[in-house]
Amino acid sequence: MSPANASPPVSEMRARLVEAAAEAFFEVGYSVSMGAIAARAGVAKQTLYNHFSGKDTLFSEVVRRDAQRMSTALEADGGSLRTRLLRFAIAFRTLVLSQRCTALHRTLIGESLRFPEMARAFYESGPAHTIQELTRLLAEEMRAGRLRGDGAADAEFAADMLLSMLGGTERTRCLLGMEGAMADENPARAEKIVDGFLRMFKR
Repeated sequence: MSPANASPPVSEMRARLVEAAAEAFFEVGYSVSMGAIAARAGVAKQTLYNHFSGKDTLFSEVVRRDAQRMSTALEADGGSLRTRLLRFAIAFRTLVLSQRCTALHRTLIGESLRFPEMARAFYESGPAHTIQELTRLLAEEMRAGRLRGDGAADAEFAADMLLSMLGGTERTRCLLGMEGAMADENPARAEKIVDGFLRMFKR
């Protein structure tokens, strides 16, 4: 039996640090200090640096964690292409139309010139990763003859189109504060988007 004051496992500690960082980035913005993040996690600042070399790598991990959740929705053991895309669509819309993600995007737009490493970390760990995984899936379906298209360029175009449909003007309205961030995803809307996308590309 582990002693009562034993340190938590590394994976548990990293998860705790990432969650504290996510809350800090969403509430304060990228200008939040590593010390403030460590305090929020209830650890010494050196402990935070033992796991993450700097704020940019920590921010990247926060974004990567959310992107990974969407990638998981595309995994092959999850059923038909429609089922996988619908699961992905709901996960994507739930994330990008949420209050936390909307606040993060406002911060990114305002701070990207002052903190280019933040913008780079966000894009590479978030949007770039998401479109890469979606492109990979659609390219496989095109090679198998189940979707119209030929080659990586067609697959990437299709992936970009689907992501644009999933965000649409709803995302713009949320960013501009014209309507509240979505509390719960509406599966019926995601279903209409996925079915419309498949009608365009299905053979």
